[in-house]
Amino acid sequence: MTKPLLVSFKLCPYVQRSVINLLEKKVDYDIKYIDLAKKPDWFLKISPFGRVPVLQIGDDVIFESAVINEYLDETNEPTLHPKDPIQKAKHRSWTEFASALLADQYGWTMTKEKSDSDKKREEILSKFKILEAGLPSPTGSTLFFAGSRMHLVDTAFAPFFMRMQFLSDHNPEFYLLGDFPKIQKWSETLLSLPSVKNSVLPEVPVEYLEFIKAHHSWMGGIL
Repeated sequence: MTKPLLVSFKLCPYVQRSVINLLEKKVDYDIKYIDLAKKPDWFLKISPFGRVPVLQIGDDVIFESAVINEYLDETNEPTLHPKDPIQKAKHRSWTEFASALLADQYGWTMTKEKSDSDKKREEILSKFKILEAGLPSPTGSTLFFAGSRMHLVDTAFAPFFMRMQFLSDHNPEFYLLGDFPKIQKWSETLLSLPSVKNSVLPEVPVEYLEFIKAHHSWMGGIL
């Protein structure tokens, strides 16, 4: 099989989903980093939306993280999707929920006024209430979305939890999981995994905070 090439921007949470997937499956791959503020011509030729991630396998190109991860799951063991069609569809639905949370998190970090920041915070907390109710009760020291083992949907939420850790490590005010014990256990489980820990470069925590500050948002002013 041709060695896949993943095109990435270092801070992109959607790329991170695919990296976690690749690491979980122990796939040999290459990764190429680009600057999304200065997109190279070769990248624009292969990325119809001008977004990362892009996965290149020989002359074939796949774009959009959910599609990339489905392809990787179908072509590399062990499968991280449920076999039952209903359960698989439910996991896909919750993957979209994870994307909505990432969008809220980005908006939370980028808003210019405290009132808008507070509104975004409340939107995240309202989604947490829904998510907490849908998670299974932990039966041991770890918790995944579907209980005792990792699935593809877990890779979709891990980047959100990691960014929350970056923020709260710098300012505890930004830790939002205190009232959600199941989400908290799930986050701790995912962030302890080698595949998640190694899914970003060492400089990403600092560069993530610098990215927020550079946009002169309300949050950036107190980080």
